[in-house]
Amino acid sequence: MNAHDAAEPADILLVEDNPGDVRLTKEAFKDGQITNTLHVVDDGVEALDFLFQRNEYEDAPIPDLVLLDLNLPRKNGDEVLAELHEDPRRRRIPVIVLTSSEAETDVVKSYELCACGYLTKPVDPDEFISTVRELEQFWLSIMRLPSESNLD
Repeated sequence: MNAHDAAEPADILLVEDNPGDVRLTKEAFKDGQITNTLHVVDDGVEALDFLFQRNEYEDAPIPDLVLLDLNLPRKNGDEVLAELHEDPRRRRIPVIVLTSSEAETDVVKSYELCACGYLTKPVDPDEFISTVRELEQFWLSIMRLPSESNLD
């Protein structure tokens, strides 16, 4: 089963502390042709609470896809990836690093921590929106992901 079937909206977690990038991502998803629910948290601690269904997020869905910035307050993206990788249930959630960093060391470390992809955010707002739409199309229409019931 694809989490991206038209009848079943995909749950996407955006972990981003830049309000401008959040707005652009929401705009790209709103205009997309794929039904989805975008959840947004703005730091690494909240991301882990959401992903592990703790505190105010105990009723949160397990996301079908995570878009993760690396440069986050409280816990950075690498720390989030490392904790996800340690959990047998959550390590299968596809995580795409979506960051402004072009550093090769960040790319290598993200993949070592089992990120499924690494995208550098375009500076131009129109290019940013286009990149997010293409990412959404690929991960939620083309790729086959495990259903939540198979993440146990």
